[in-house]
Amino acid sequence: MIKNYLKKQLIKRNAPRWLILVIDLNIVLYSFILSYIIRFNFTFNFDSSQLIYQLPSVFIVFLLSFYIVGSYKGIIRHTGFQDALNVILASFVAFVVLAGLVLINRNFNVFESLTIPISILTIHFLISIIVLISTRFLFKEFYYLLVSDIKKQKRVLIYGAGEAGLLTYSILSSDKEINAFVVGFLDDDSKKIGRKINGITVYKPKKVNNDFIESKVIDEIIIAIREIKSQRLLEIVVMLSKLSVKLTIVPPSRTWVDGNFSLKQIQIVNIEDLLGRDSITVDNPVLKKEFNLKVVLVTGAAGSIGGEISKQLSNYNNKHLVLIDQAESDLYNLQQFFVNNGAKNITSIVADVRDNKRMNAIFEQYQPNIVFHAAAYKHVPFMEGNPYEAVNVNVQGTKRIATLAVKYKVEKFVFISTDKAVNPTNVMGATKRIAEMYINCLNEVSSTKFITTRFGNVLGSNGSVIPLFKNQIEKGGPLTLTHKDITRFFMTIPEACQLVLEAGAMGKGGEIFVFDMGESIKIYDLAKNMIHLSGLKYPDDIDIKITGLRPGEKIYEELLADGENTKPTYHEKIMIANNQKLNQVFVKEEIIRLCKINKELDFNKTVLAMKAIVPEFVSNNSQFEDLDTADKTK
Repeated sequence: MIKNYLKKQLIKRNAPRWLILVIDLNIVLYSFILSYIIRFNFTFNFDSSQLIYQLPSVFIVFLLSFYIVGSYKGIIRHTGFQDALNVILASFVAFVVLAGLVLINRNFNVFESLTIPISILTIHFLISIIVLISTRFLFKEFYYLLVSDIKKQKRVLIYGAGEAGLLTYSILSSDKEINAFVVGFLDDDSKKIGRKINGITVYKPKKVNNDFIESKVIDEIIIAIREIKSQRLLEIVVMLSKLSVKLTIVPPSRTWVDGNFSLKQIQIVNIEDLLGRDSITVDNPVLKKEFNLKVVLVTGAAGSIGGEISKQLSNYNNKHLVLIDQAESDLYNLQQFFVNNGAKNITSIVADVRDNKRMNAIFEQYQPNIVFHAAAYKHVPFMEGNPYEAVNVNVQGTKRIATLAVKYKVEKFVFISTDKAVNPTNVMGATKRIAEMYINCLNEVSSTKFITTRFGNVLGSNGSVIPLFKNQIEKGGPLTLTHKDITRFFMTIPEACQLVLEAGAMGKGGEIFVFDMGESIKIYDLAKNMIHLSGLKYPDDIDIKITGLRPGEKIYEELLADGENTKPTYHEKIMIANNQKLNQVFVKEEIIRLCKINKELDFNKTVLAMKAIVPEFVSNNSQFEDLDTADKTK
């Protein structure tokens, strides 16, 4: 205990500069003596009294040289190339000064102490720089031996013996603060397996099991493969997550800061990495032209999607960004985000899209050029039990904002819809489809360009499955799943919002933009992967419980309705659905009728009115299933 305490106190402190200077001067003096011995063939056949006279001159010249160059000021445990250069420079300056003084003294014969042979000075110069630099690096290694004796050394395997793997190895080896030791590489390339790279063995991944991990005392496996496909990453993670070891990943090279990779960027593998789809990035100069010097209004700005849209919009030179939400606390948090980041010309307003008078006053005051309408109720089971609120917000609220957009001659109105609006089986999805239909009707009769964006689930949104699973894992499980075969499309919130902005910029009015969501993900597999990524075993540590479909829930989602197909746009991830022609008069009249019926608070009447507007709305696992049967018998 006392020994470790003393070691800790020792390594916490830097060696005093005066001590380094004293050690350097001693090295110089002993090197000078050694130079004489070497010059005279490792004998003492020289005048030692002359040597004693010369030592003070050498001492004074080197003292001044070290002081001027500052070679003694470096922190020994961080000795590097620059410190070595400083030592060489200081020694060279001293050599030049001494050689100059010796040559001058030969002509004037003033000082006995300066009768030094030039050959001795040359030998001394070479010995000095070798010993001074070597001792620095030896002390540096000694320091890290002390550190590693106190702090347990982390033993790692690197998955990938390619460029990224070798770069990771190089950084781990050079950064002693990390105190990591690379035990080996893992690689699928049969030509590399069994060979050694930098003295490190390359192992076959499939042969690495828990016995191997225990025998090699492995603490961590770092996946280091440049631009790895998410499907391949999923396969690797599924295989490695069965091992009793921490699993981390080197991020894609495009995310490295200024093209450089540092150990701080190595991170735990996130479930977002395992979605089976590549990240979407948007870099379109058209967006600057679209949003610069414009007044942009965002409803539902404090929600997951609305908040990210607001953050991305703030990166443009908006004339004014107006954020509306009725959730006071969440809107305050968003406002503080912008305050802390020094954003300007942003106004946050607590208001409800259902309040026509309040919305009219906001539109009149700010005169927006572009509106992003993200305000909505989105939770399927909740809305199945509360059709009144679903219609009031998702239909009536959208109707009011869209009507105000026409009144105040807004240039573009971008509506955030959902894949649940396609062949809806629940109240929430049906209300979003009705809202889509309403703005499509307005597009035909107004100068405002009405645009719909339709996509699936977003990772990390409030109430979504991944935060739910994470919370359940923290509590020890089980993970609850409504059906073993249920599938969903996923994309990250930033991805979805990037594409919303892109679609808003390219929209000419009347389009329903559908995003490429990649392959649908089986939620049961997602749950198992999340358990594995948490370092736990399924079903030994955490089980998965099937609870049955919730009211209105589908087993799988669709992005296109019956009779719809798509045509491409200039962006490979954005398609335009071939929208069905609507009877505008009928749709408008029925929506007005729906809003009136909804005020009666008769849920059955409300849902029946919705089914009249959206014939493909067939309730599933819901209290309203009987209404479909009743409709058909009429």
